Amino acid sequence: MDFDWNTQLVDQLDWHWQNHLRPRFDAMTVEEYFWEPVAGCWSVRRHPDAGYFFEHEWPPPSAPPVTTIAWRLGHLIVGVFGQRNAGHFGGPPCEVDTFAYAGTPGEALERLDEAYAMWTTGVRSLGEDGIFDPCGPSEGPFAEFPMAALVLHINREAIHHGAEVLLLRDLYRNRG
Repeated sequence: MDFDWNTQLVDQLDWHWQNHLRPRFDAMTVEEYFWEPVAGCWSVRRHPDAGYFFEHEWPPPSAPPVTTIAWRLGHLIVGVFGQRNAGHFGGPPCEVDTFAYAGTPGEALERLDEAYAMWTTGVRSLGEDGIFDPCGPSEGPFAEFPMAALVLHINREAIHHGAEVLLLRDLYRNRG
């Protein structure tokens, strides 16, 4: 029996993205984007001289802070899709400390759509054979793992963080 693993891997994420996650990201306000449900949240913050920056520590603390929607979208754009697009599919350099983070949800969603489209197009271009090629040096200690393992990881990350954004939207809407 022939089974197209590449299509299955891309379609796993794409189904969730198109039918569950991405439609519910629309119509977000700036207040919601930056809303901090508890004290001490990490977010994307405005720096008076350098645009917006992404709060983080490496390695992350053992109990990382709650993060805002702005932070989670920034993580999806840069850490989940952007760095992988740069490392595997000819995308522009995308580093946490130098990326120009969005100050509005509209701008963030535009960047997210672009990063997601590049990722899914890139994965589809691997074809049935390329999905089993090693990830290569851009994935550090996972360089010898097949691209399929990376695609599964990115699927988990995108679905996980996307669901967190939806939960924060639900909490914001019902915060009263």
